[in-house]
Amino acid sequence: MMAQILGFKRIAAIIVAFQAILWPAQAIAEAATDWIDGPKADVRLISATTGVGDLDTIPLGVEVRLDEGWKTYWRSPGDAGIPPHVDWEGSENLSGTEFGWPAPVRFNFYDLETFGYEKTVVFPIQARVASVGEAVSLRARVDLLVCDDVCIPHTFNASLDLPDAPANPSDHANLIDRYLNQVPGDGSRAGLSFEGAEVSGPAAKPLIRAAFRADTPFRNPDLLVEGHEDAIFSNPSFEFQDGGRLVLASVGAEDIFGEGAPVDLESEPLTLTLIDGPRSIETNATPIPDGLAGVDTGGLDLLALLSIMALALVGGLILNLMPCVLPVISIKLLSVVSHGGGDPREVRLGFLATTAGIVVSFLALAGLAVGVKSAGLVVGWGIQFQQPLFVVALVVILTLFAANMWGLFEVRLPGKVSDAAVSAGNSHSLGGQFFQGAFATILATPCTAPFLGTSIGFALSRGPLEIFAIFAALGVGMALPFMLVALFPALATRLPKPGPWMNTLKKVLALALIATAVWLLSVMAVQVSLEAAIVVAVLMAGIFAMFALKARRPANEGSPALVTGVAVAALLAFLVPAALPALGVGVRDDASVAARDSAWQPFDRAAIPALVAEGKVVFVDVTADWCITCQVNKKRVLDTADIVAAFETGDVVLMRADWTKPSDEIANYLASFGRFGIPFNVVYGPDSPQGVVLPELLSDGSVFDGLAQAGVTSTVAAR
Repeated sequence: MMAQILGFKRIAAIIVAFQAILWPAQAIAEAATDWIDGPKADVRLISATTGVGDLDTIPLGVEVRLDEGWKTYWRSPGDAGIPPHVDWEGSENLSGTEFGWPAPVRFNFYDLETFGYEKTVVFPIQARVASVGEAVSLRARVDLLVCDDVCIPHTFNASLDLPDAPANPSDHANLIDRYLNQVPGDGSRAGLSFEGAEVSGPAAKPLIRAAFRADTPFRNPDLLVEGHEDAIFSNPSFEFQDGGRLVLASVGAEDIFGEGAPVDLESEPLTLTLIDGPRSIETNATPIPDGLAGVDTGGLDLLALLSIMALALVGGLILNLMPCVLPVISIKLLSVVSHGGGDPREVRLGFLATTAGIVVSFLALAGLAVGVKSAGLVVGWGIQFQQPLFVVALVVILTLFAANMWGLFEVRLPGKVSDAAVSAGNSHSLGGQFFQGAFATILATPCTAPFLGTSIGFALSRGPLEIFAIFAALGVGMALPFMLVALFPALATRLPKPGPWMNTLKKVLALALIATAVWLLSVMAVQVSLEAAIVVAVLMAGIFAMFALKARRPANEGSPALVTGVAVAALLAFLVPAALPALGVGVRDDASVAARDSAWQPFDRAAIPALVAEGKVVFVDVTADWCITCQVNKKRVLDTADIVAAFETGDVVLMRADWTKPSDEIANYLASFGRFGIPFNVVYGPDSPQGVVLPELLSDGSVFDGLAQAGVTSTVAAR
């Protein structure tokens, strides 16, 4: 009997010992509920501690696991959606909770824009204990709206009991803390600060500008505005100053009913949430006129400005070699040849007129950029090519140029103007040569040459003085070859004298202009539709035919009819981009356009951080059909066998952002890197989560180097 008692005691002691060993594991297990499954999302309630201890506040978390492609919402969901809600009815020893909202991402779905989360998120919660030291029973009803192409409401009921045991950290403490750090605060931990906010413009459509400063330069900021239920806010645009450490965010406001009613921004403060990758800041502010008057923008660094102007000078010079400008350069080449054996003074005046046309046009572009920025709109290099009417205008001008160079008609000046030109010793039209310079500048804007992107980006992120100074340097750089001939007219006068051979040269150069017009029509096919491009092409062919018929008749016969016919054809060309879609003819097929780049997926800025977190490398190509340099990069580099093989072996996610048509999302993405023109290529990866920016003119080596810096090692073998 005694032996049996001793045996039972040993067994009891062993059981007590095992309980002492297993108790922490049991407590940890009790610090979270099991996953509660839903149709498209799963939820569980987790705690950062295994017990209550002597805590008056317990860190909790609602962990949400979403199916691929499904999303849930932030506290301000945007154009659609409902934010998550937790009801704690039935809980014991709980006096209240504080719900935390981690920084969301911006989603675009057709014309809707929402803010929320995908894949997984933890909402950190601070639960206040009613009686410290006593057990807490948590009963949570979690309501979620989960959306993809359709939306499905989810409701979960979770129960979690925390004992009156020591408040040891649970396995979920780090996870809750990580998402708690993603809840925007005053920005001090992230090195961010709010500098002020101002409002300007008409009361019906005021412009809000808010300034934020960072210890290290901003990269990809986004601004979310809340607080005025009767107003809607536009997408933000950003201006970077002080080396990227100061960002001015501009947002337009409008009455929700859009009937021109004034927006009262002084009735209640706005909540401004700035997110820049993993760092964020949230502040309440009431924008006032001149609210940014005292903000230190870092001043004008004269040495930096002069350095950028030197880059702009070189970039402008290189523009003369870019394919965008070559058609107009061909016209100037013909002008140079025509000066063979001519008067040096005449040559000098002609080339100075072309120089003036270039420089004045760049200054006009600078003025336009300053005006667009002042209005709070998106500004960029070459964005006028996103407008179909601008493309039509260039096609008409190129058609007239080509017909003239083909010898189908001659521009004759009125007698008094011609006499004045002759008396000045100039047999050529200085106005025409000025126009050649201006037209060359216009056609140069879809090209981004080396050094040009850096200088344009610096200019457009600064104030009016810098913009005008840098654009003037660009103009002088592009005009340098013409200035050289103006200084040394013998470069043109010593060429062979004009003769019949020039007629053949003119026709060859006219083909370059026709090829440029065809390229512009291919841009219109993407912007509007293929049918619209074909109709405009037929109208331009009609203009050519009218000139050809007129050339076979006596000098004055049929001139009024010709002028009328050309004017009508040109007018109809301008009406085509709007008229055909309105009639339901030639609606652009986005699916067929996307099919051209089957290896590339559409640009999704919000998805990049998650892909990088999974260990993937992402290659972003910002391009447009009107950007010739972009097309050159594709043909010479991106579509070549070696680069395609490197993408495939490295399992690189390829994203293409098409800027052929206006897109604030793409413009803001470019601005986040201090760029305002394309082509633009950047590589993200585990070794470069902030992205490696590649040069404007790509090479195999630059792409391989970018992939290697991002974390793709297979490119070494490919090289």
